[in-house]
Amino acid sequence: MSEITAHHGLLKNIELHVDDTGGPGRPVVLIHGWPLSGESWSEQVPVVAGAGYRVVTYDRRGFGRSSKPHGGYDYDTFADDLAKVLEELDLTDATLVGFSMGGGEVARYLTRHGRDRIRSVVFAAAVTPYLAQTEDNPEGPLTDAAATAQATALRTDPDAFYDDFTREFFSVDGELMVTEQQRLQALALAHEADHHAALKAQEAFATTDFRDDLEQVDVPALVLHGDSDAIVPLEGSGARTHLAIAASELEVILGAPHGLNVSHADAFNELLLGFLAR
Repeated sequence: MSEITAHHGLLKNIELHVDDTGGPGRPVVLIHGWPLSGESWSEQVPVVAGAGYRVVTYDRRGFGRSSKPHGGYDYDTFADDLAKVLEELDLTDATLVGFSMGGGEVARYLTRHGRDRIRSVVFAAAVTPYLAQTEDNPEGPLTDAAATAQATALRTDPDAFYDDFTREFFSVDGELMVTEQQRLQALALAHEADHHAALKAQEAFATTDFRDDLEQVDVPALVLHGDSDAIVPLEGSGARTHLAIAASELEVILGAPHGLNVSHADAFNELLLGFLAR
């Protein structure tokens, strides 16, 4: 456990909370979804580390145990924060695993920082290539009305919003696919997020276009998605991400909601470890 200074300025350092299992194994960096923290990877860290890999998780700025500055909630900055983690830990031959909004960090990192430190990447229930439904992106699964409704609900009553969101996060057709304790654990992580950070990050993943970024992905890539994801639907995101990346493979977990790394942890871990071993 350590703190990495992602940005240093005259008035304030931006510290990112990092957990690192250490060891000589190839590094696997797990990048969490919104509005959670690195602790949301609890079903993956011991399994991946047990297979001999060095596992690194960190809390995105504004979330979990990291600094909560007023600004920097855009994907260029998020990608630069990720780069700082890799540089400070001197990670090379690394696999980046981006869950949900974390998939955007993976794509933007490669655009801004290249592949020198990267062996492969995983897009898990990721928001790529472009969530917003626009005239030039009619397949985008997020309408302007839905995005506005989400932002309004979060702004006016965050407690109610997070309660509803974590239910949808782990549900298929209204049925919760995890235990209530697991949902409450995710809810507790959501409440650690700074309110301003949550709003700005929500805006970022809802409106950032990663189509050009994906065209530049030239390392082996796994796209992992649940076919019953109600938050980031497979057809508008995972399937399109796979088509956009020539060196990618698509694995679909049947009956899995958005939070498939918890609800279908065994299947998720098996597919991830299989990809890492290749």
